[in-house]
Amino acid sequence: MSTIDVNNLLSQMRQMTAQVRAPAAVAKAVPVAGQPDFSSVLKESVSAVGRSQMEAGRMAASFERGDPGADLGRTMIAVQKADLSLRTMVEVRNKMVDAYKEIMNMPV
Repeated sequence: MSTIDVNNLLSQMRQMTAQVRAPAAVAKAVPVAGQPDFSSVLKESVSAVGRSQMEAGRMAASFERGDPGADLGRTMIAVQKADLSLRTMVEVRNKMVDAYKEIMNMPV
C-alpha cells in the first residue's frame, strides 16, 4: 500500500510540474480556462500537506490512547506519508526561494 501512495504522490508532482512548465502558459502569461493557476496549485498543495500532517497526528494520538480500531500499520503509513509530503514541500519551497534569488540577482 505504501508503494501505491508514493507512486500516486510522484504522479501528482509530475502533473504539477507539467502544468508549471506548460509552454502555452509561459507564452501567454494568462491562465487558460479550466486550468488552475500556479498560486491555486501551490495553496492546494500546502493545504494537502497540512491535512496529511493533521491526519497522521490524529491517528498517532488514537493509537497511543489505545482506541479500538487503531491500527499500527495504518498509523505508521500515515506518519511516513505525512513526513514524505512535508519533506517534498520543503524541497519545493527551497527551489522556489533559490529561483527567486536568482531572478533578483539578474541584471536588468
